Amino acid sequence: MSTKTVSNSNSPVIEDRAQLVDYFARGEKPRERWRIGTEHEKFVYWKDSHRAPSYEEPGGIHALLIGLTKYGWKPVYEGENVIALSGPDGAISLEPAGQFELSGAPLDNLHLTCAETGRHLEQVKAIGDQLGIGFLGLGMWHDKTRAELPIMPKGRYEIMLRHMPRVGSLGLDMMLRTCTIQVNLDYASEADMAKKFRVGLALQPLATALFANSPFTEGKPNGFLSFRSNIWSDTDPARTGMLPFVFEEGFGYERYAEYALDVPMYFVYRDGKYIDAAGQSFRDFLKGELPAYPGHKPTIDDWADHLSTAFPEVRMKQFLEMRGADGGRWGRICALPALWVGLLYDDGALDAAWDLVKGWTIDERQTLRDSVPKLALDAPVPGGRKLRDIAGEVLDIAGAGLAARQRFNASGDNETGFLDPLREIVRTGKVPAQVLLDRFNGDWGGDISRVYDEAKF
Repeated sequence: MSTKTVSNSNSPVIEDRAQLVDYFARGEKPRERWRIGTEHEKFVYWKDSHRAPSYEEPGGIHALLIGLTKYGWKPVYEGENVIALSGPDGAISLEPAGQFELSGAPLDNLHLTCAETGRHLEQVKAIGDQLGIGFLGLGMWHDKTRAELPIMPKGRYEIMLRHMPRVGSLGLDMMLRTCTIQVNLDYASEADMAKKFRVGLALQPLATALFANSPFTEGKPNGFLSFRSNIWSDTDPARTGMLPFVFEEGFGYERYAEYALDVPMYFVYRDGKYIDAAGQSFRDFLKGELPAYPGHKPTIDDWADHLSTAFPEVRMKQFLEMRGADGGRWGRICALPALWVGLLYDDGALDAAWDLVKGWTIDERQTLRDSVPKLALDAPVPGGRKLRDIAGEVLDIAGAGLAARQRFNASGDNETGFLDPLREIVRTGKVPAQVLLDRFNGDWGGDISRVYDEAKF
């Protein structure tokens, strides 16, 4: 989630609703400026006890952040607390219970993206080894209750933790017990954005299936392959979901702005502090009638903040975020952007992907999304088939898209190799969660602690 570093007070005040729409238009970039921004989260634990470290305890999360400054990372403060780091590889931030996130820099190709991931993991593992801390690549804590987890000292999270139980039963699990891999991608025009948004939404369940990696809750199988994905179905219906309107004729920036205006607010950020506006209306804010901040109108930065509080399967800011995947280890961190770059950054691949899904109805898309958390690749797709029946075809389309990009490393390799972990999943027919369950029910003999060896970085 976003980490604020400056106040919104100097940002232009919104005087006309056209400014809301123009915000998205200003994200347009010509193809030569399209970049890849990869985000990935991981769980942090003490190696000796498997406990999740708190922020303030000796050698804990604060010490981990400070330790990373030896690599050139600069501290970002909220009040007196270091709550993030900034540097040439993007930003390091903390999720609510101390999940450690790298929001990578916008990069030209997947070779650079995967090298960035490698640098980050090398750095955090080096500092972690000094502190006795380890890291896990999973979609959900496999053995922790909510009560066992610490809370990071960030004002935004205080507001969300209070609000989540009012609107859903699993929102606190989303905040405290999940991790994801995401990729942020550019668009050239409103029409390009709309096509990418539609393909991204329609095929997001496939990403959820291929990356499904959260089959345990509090030490036992939970009946799901991606419980993280299921959590989103009961987090907050006003700000989550598959956004059926994206597939309607005429969808564009203005329609997404209308959707975002209907998403209830969380906060206003002023003078380094978060003002609790949970459940209030941005439309009232535009009129200067926000109960939490009366007599004030929003700035463009307030709009950017507000957009970050919607959590659909694909989200638009001034780029598109692909949000369907569980957290995982190094190879899958590189594979997630490879999937979406291959599908969305080449015109031929984008057309082929759209041809594959354009005939699906809204109800069929929703049924697929609802089925994936439990069934993964066995979830039904239109025509009486299952996701596994189209997964190979989708990967072939992505591979062709990556090959067409002609981005090579020093050895002359193109980007298609980053899809190999996904091709192996399709070949074996088993997603990561199924592998974990097989081992839990097999040679692990039900010993959930074995996950710490299996999923560590």
